[in-house]
Amino acid sequence: MTDFFKVILFLNYGLLLSIILLGAAKYRVLNNNEKQYFHCIAFLFFIELLNLVLPYVFNLNDTSFLYPLYIAGEFFLFTALFIRKLKLPKYFSGIMALLACGFMISKYVFNNPFNSDIVKVISNIIIVCLSGFTLIREIKGGTAQNRFLLVDACIFFYYSVSVFIFIIQHQLANLSENDYYIILSVNNILSSILYCSFLYTFIRLKK
Repeated sequence: MTDFFKVILFLNYGLLLSIILLGAAKYRVLNNNEKQYFHCIAFLFFIELLNLVLPYVFNLNDTSFLYPLYIAGEFFLFTALFIRKLKLPKYFSGIMALLACGFMISKYVFNNPFNSDIVKVISNIIIVCLSGFTLIREIKGGTAQNRFLLVDACIFFYYSVSVFIFIIQHQLANLSENDYYIILSVNNILSSILYCSFLYTFIRLKK
Protein backbone atom coordinates (compact mmCIF):
# COMPACT_ATOMS: atom_id res chain seq x y z
CA MET A 1 0.00 0.00 0.00
CA THR A 2 2.95 2.30 0.65
CA ASP A 3 4.15 1.85 -2.93
CA PHE A 4 0.66 2.55 -4.28
CA PHE A 5 0.50 5.71 -2.17
CA LYS A 6 3.83 6.91 -3.58
CA VAL A 7 2.73 6.20 -7.18
CA ILE A 8 -0.43 8.29 -6.76
CA LEU A 9 1.53 11.00 -4.96
CA PHE A 10 4.07 11.41 -7.75
CA LEU A 11 1.28 11.19 -10.33
CA ASN A 12 -0.27 14.20 -8.60
CA TYR A 13 3.06 16.03 -8.73
CA GLY A 14 3.16 15.45 -12.48
CA LEU A 15 -0.45 16.59 -12.90
CA LEU A 16 0.18 19.75 -10.90
CA LEU A 17 3.27 20.60 -12.92
CA SER A 18 1.35 20.04 -16.17
CA ILE A 19 -1.49 22.28 -14.98
CA ILE A 20 0.91 25.06 -13.99
CA LEU A 21 2.71 24.99 -17.34
CA LEU A 22 -0.49 24.80 -19.36
CA GLY A 23 -2.30 27.33 -17.19
CA ALA A 24 0.57 29.79 -17.51
CA ALA A 25 0.45 29.39 -21.30
CA LYS A 26 -3.32 30.03 -21.33
CA TYR A 27 -3.30 32.73 -18.64
CA ARG A 28 -3.93 35.57 -21.10
CA VAL A 29 -7.19 34.06 -22.34
CA LEU A 30 -8.62 33.80 -18.82
CA ASN A 31 -11.04 36.40 -17.52
CA ASN A 32 -10.67 37.82 -14.01
CA ASN A 33 -12.77 35.11 -12.35
CA GLU A 34 -10.98 32.33 -14.24
CA LYS A 35 -7.56 33.66 -13.28
CA GLN A 36 -8.46 32.93 -9.67
CA TYR A 37 -8.55 29.20 -10.54
CA PHE A 38 -4.95 29.44 -11.70
CA HIS A 39 -3.98 31.25 -8.49
CA CYS A 40 -5.58 28.47 -6.44
CA ILE A 41 -3.78 25.67 -8.27
CA ALA A 42 -0.50 27.63 -8.25
CA PHE A 43 -0.71 27.89 -4.45
CA LEU A 44 -1.34 24.14 -4.12
CA PHE A 45 1.63 23.49 -6.40
CA PHE A 46 3.82 25.80 -4.28
CA ILE A 47 2.92 23.92 -1.09
CA GLU A 48 3.50 20.51 -2.68
CA LEU A 49 6.81 21.72 -4.09
CA LEU A 50 7.95 22.80 -0.63
CA ASN A 51 6.87 19.44 0.80
CA LEU A 52 8.98 17.72 -1.85
CA VAL A 53 12.01 20.00 -1.85
CA LEU A 54 12.52 20.63 1.87
CA PRO A 55 13.13 16.96 2.87
CA TYR A 56 15.20 15.96 -0.16
CA VAL A 57 17.21 19.14 -0.73
CA PHE A 58 17.47 20.72 2.73
CA ASN A 59 17.11 17.52 4.81
CA LEU A 60 14.16 19.06 6.65
CA ASN A 61 12.02 16.01 7.20
CA ASP A 62 9.40 17.66 9.40
CA THR A 63 7.31 19.91 7.14
CA SER A 64 4.27 19.98 9.42
CA PHE A 65 4.83 23.72 9.93
CA LEU A 66 3.50 24.21 6.37
CA TYR A 67 0.11 22.72 7.26
CA PRO A 68 -1.42 25.88 8.81
CA LEU A 69 -0.18 27.93 5.84
CA TYR A 70 -1.75 25.39 3.49
CA ILE A 71 -5.09 25.46 5.32
CA ALA A 72 -5.23 29.27 5.48
CA GLY A 73 -4.10 29.85 1.89
CA GLU A 74 -6.39 27.22 0.42
CA PHE A 75 -9.33 28.53 2.46
CA PHE A 76 -8.86 32.15 1.42
CA LEU A 77 -8.18 31.51 -2.28
CA PHE A 78 -11.09 29.12 -2.84
CA THR A 79 -13.61 31.11 -0.78
CA ALA A 80 -12.54 34.32 -2.56
CA LEU A 81 -13.05 32.54 -5.88
CA PHE A 82 -16.63 31.53 -5.14
CA ILE A 83 -17.50 34.79 -3.39
CA ARG A 84 -16.50 36.56 -6.58
CA LYS A 85 -18.47 34.14 -8.77
CA LEU A 86 -21.55 34.52 -6.55
CA LYS A 87 -21.14 38.31 -6.82
CA LEU A 88 -21.29 38.73 -3.06
CA PRO A 89 -20.13 42.01 -1.47
CA LYS A 90 -16.37 42.41 -1.42
CA TYR A 91 -16.25 42.62 2.35
CA PHE A 92 -17.02 38.88 2.46
CA SER A 93 -13.58 38.27 0.95
CA GLY A 94 -12.14 40.61 3.58
CA ILE A 95 -13.81 38.54 6.33
CA MET A 96 -12.32 35.34 4.88
CA ALA A 97 -8.89 36.97 4.72
CA LEU A 98 -9.18 37.99 8.38
CA LEU A 99 -10.21 34.46 9.35
CA ALA A 100 -7.27 32.97 7.46
CA CYS A 101 -4.77 35.43 8.95
CA GLY A 102 -6.29 34.99 12.41
CA PHE A 103 -5.84 31.22 12.19
CA MET A 104 -2.18 31.51 11.16
CA ILE A 105 -1.43 34.00 13.92
CA SER A 106 -3.24 31.81 16.42
CA LYS A 107 -1.35 28.71 15.29
CA TYR A 108 2.15 30.06 14.68
CA VAL A 109 2.26 32.53 17.58
CA PHE A 110 0.07 30.93 20.24
CA ASN A 111 -0.11 27.31 18.98
CA ASN A 112 -3.87 27.37 19.32
CA PRO A 113 -5.90 25.41 18.28
CA PHE A 114 -3.57 22.47 18.82
CA ASN A 115 -5.37 20.23 16.32
CA SER A 116 -5.34 21.96 12.93
CA ASP A 117 -7.47 19.18 11.43
CA ILE A 118 -10.52 20.66 13.16
CA VAL A 119 -9.91 23.95 11.36
CA LYS A 120 -9.32 22.03 8.12
CA VAL A 121 -12.73 20.34 8.39
CA ILE A 122 -14.48 23.66 9.05
CA SER A 123 -12.59 25.22 6.13
CA ASN A 124 -13.64 22.39 3.83
CA ILE A 125 -17.29 22.68 4.90
CA ILE A 126 -17.31 26.41 4.06
CA ILE A 127 -15.72 25.70 0.65
CA VAL A 128 -18.32 22.96 0.04
CA CYS A 129 -21.18 25.34 0.85
CA LEU A 130 -19.88 28.12 -1.39
CA SER A 131 -19.06 25.79 -4.29
CA GLY A 132 -22.45 24.09 -3.89
CA PHE A 133 -24.31 27.39 -4.06
CA THR A 134 -22.24 28.34 -7.10
CA LEU A 135 -23.09 25.07 -8.87
CA ILE A 136 -26.81 25.44 -8.12
CA ARG A 137 -26.81 28.98 -9.52
CA GLU A 138 -24.84 27.94 -12.61
CA ILE A 139 -27.10 24.95 -13.34
CA LYS A 140 -30.35 26.83 -12.73
CA GLY A 141 -29.15 29.80 -14.71
CA GLY A 142 -28.03 27.65 -17.61
CA THR A 143 -24.65 29.39 -17.78
CA ALA A 144 -23.29 27.43 -20.67
CA GLN A 145 -20.51 29.96 -21.07
CA ASN A 146 -18.95 28.90 -17.76
CA ARG A 147 -15.83 27.12 -18.95
CA PHE A 148 -14.94 25.93 -15.46
CA LEU A 149 -18.21 24.19 -14.59
CA LEU A 150 -16.47 20.79 -14.49
CA VAL A 151 -13.81 22.18 -12.15
CA ASP A 152 -16.49 23.65 -9.88
CA ALA A 153 -18.22 20.27 -9.71
CA CYS A 154 -14.94 18.48 -8.92
CA ILE A 155 -14.08 21.03 -6.23
CA PHE A 156 -17.47 20.40 -4.62
CA PHE A 157 -16.98 16.63 -4.87
CA TYR A 158 -13.39 16.68 -3.56
CA TYR A 159 -14.03 18.83 -0.51
CA SER A 160 -17.31 17.07 0.31
CA VAL A 161 -15.66 13.64 0.41
CA SER A 162 -12.60 15.07 2.20
CA VAL A 163 -14.82 16.16 5.08
CA PHE A 164 -16.07 12.60 5.52
CA ILE A 165 -12.52 11.22 5.26
CA PHE A 166 -11.32 13.53 8.03
CA ILE A 167 -14.27 12.60 10.23
CA ILE A 168 -13.82 8.87 9.66
CA GLN A 169 -10.07 9.12 10.20
CA HIS A 170 -10.56 10.71 13.64
CA GLN A 171 -13.34 8.33 14.64
CA LEU A 172 -11.13 5.30 14.10
CA ALA A 173 -8.74 4.80 16.98
CA ASN A 174 -5.38 3.08 16.65
CA LEU A 175 -5.17 3.03 12.87
CA SER A 176 -2.66 0.57 11.49
CA GLU A 177 -0.01 1.82 9.10
CA ASN A 178 -1.74 0.06 6.22
CA ASP A 179 -5.11 1.66 7.06
CA TYR A 180 -3.42 5.05 7.35
CA TYR A 181 -1.93 4.75 3.86
CA ILE A 182 -5.27 3.55 2.47
CA ILE A 183 -6.93 6.76 3.71
CA LEU A 184 -4.10 8.89 2.33
CA SER A 185 -4.29 7.07 -1.01
CA VAL A 186 -8.04 7.67 -1.28
CA ASN A 187 -7.47 11.36 -0.61
CA ASN A 188 -4.72 11.46 -3.24
CA ILE A 189 -6.99 9.75 -5.79
CA LEU A 190 -9.59 12.44 -5.14
CA SER A 191 -6.87 15.04 -5.67
CA SER A 192 -5.99 13.37 -8.97
CA ILE A 193 -9.61 13.69 -10.14
CA LEU A 194 -9.62 17.37 -9.21
CA TYR A 195 -6.30 18.01 -10.95
CA CYS A 196 -7.48 16.17 -14.07
CA SER A 197 -10.52 18.46 -14.24
CA PHE A 198 -8.18 21.46 -14.18
CA LEU A 199 -5.95 19.94 -16.84
CA TYR A 200 -8.87 19.00 -19.10
CA THR A 201 -10.36 22.50 -18.77
CA PHE A 202 -7.10 24.26 -19.55
CA ILE A 203 -6.53 22.00 -22.57
CA ARG A 204 -9.99 22.90 -23.95
CA LEU A 205 -9.50 26.64 -23.55
CA LYS A 206 -9.19 28.38 -26.88
CA LYS A 207 -6.85 31.28 -27.46
